[in-house]
Amino acid sequence: MNFQTATSAIIAAGQRMDRPGWVPATAGNISIRQPSGQIAITRSGCHKGMLQAEDVIRVDAAGAPVDQGARPSYETLLHCGIYRRFADAGAVLHGHSIANTVLSRRAGAFIRLGGYELLKAFPGGPTHDVAVDLPVFDNDQDIQRLQRALDALWDDAPGAPPGYLIRGHGVYVWGPDMNAAMTRLEALEFMLLCHLEEGRHSP
Repeated sequence: MNFQTATSAIIAAGQRMDRPGWVPATAGNISIRQPSGQIAITRSGCHKGMLQAEDVIRVDAAGAPVDQGARPSYETLLHCGIYRRFADAGAVLHGHSIANTVLSRRAGAFIRLGGYELLKAFPGGPTHDVAVDLPVFDNDQDIQRLQRALDALWDDAPGAPPGYLIRGHGVYVWGPDMNAAMTRLEALEFMLLCHLEEGRHSP
């Protein structure tokens, strides 16, 4: 996938995430890893539902901008961490839905999702009769420290699902390509919304 094709896919993903309100204001970021190892990613400060070609920039595997004057989000380093850890990760999505924000504020170290048909969207979930613990990490402006916490989890649980929450902040999901990452994001957001609604109606 060349940079122009990656840019088009990122613009389409931003529009798709904007429709249900998962990237309000300038929230969220979207990336695709290219065969060269460079990463096409949304620049800082742009609305993901109204992306233009110039809103997608290139960074290297360490998150440094390739093009002079380009300004990547500081959270680009979290995308780099996913690509560095998972060889099969080809696209990363970060969104801020109401469900993932509210639930992550209430949660402990994880949110358990069980019995949902859409758990099939995650690797290792061949039926609904499984449970997945979605990790929740405290928000931290020190991205390198947050990345160390993520690495520690993955070292201990290498089979963890391709997604995690940052408390009060948002969700990260990835997949081998943009379609797979989007499928996982949509499945996860549906389950989180169900989880939120169940909590509202519990006695």
